[in-house]
Amino acid sequence: MAITGKYILIVDDSQTNNVLLEAVLEEAGYATQTATSAAEAWNILYKEKPALILLDLLMPKVSGFQLLEKIKSKEELVSIPVLIVSALSEPDTISTLKQMGADDFFSKPLDIKKLVARVGDFFPL
Repeated sequence: MAITGKYILIVDDSQTNNVLLEAVLEEAGYATQTATSAAEAWNILYKEKPALILLDLLMPKVSGFQLLEKIKSKEELVSIPVLIVSALSEPDTISTLKQMGADDFFSKPLDIKKLVARVGDFFPL
């Protein structure tokens, strides 16, 4: 298991997206963990805080919006940067997410090079 704050948590209900992001980030030198639901992500967050979270919005039961709100409402988690990775890319949605505390937004399909470069801004190796 990774050391606290030394990994990126990828939260997406699509296993395909998780595997893709995990492979790209690990190839770039980052340790990762994945979660396929908000509940699974929440359990991981409380065991071991990540350095960064990549968060999908459209997930069953608890959405990425709800998870972001929950993360940003907890004093011990509020400082963790959250990058949204979603197909929902309307300007109003992005504006709302930034007001909620998201640090950046990437629309799907992803520009992998831009995403990895932005991850490096928050989590330099």
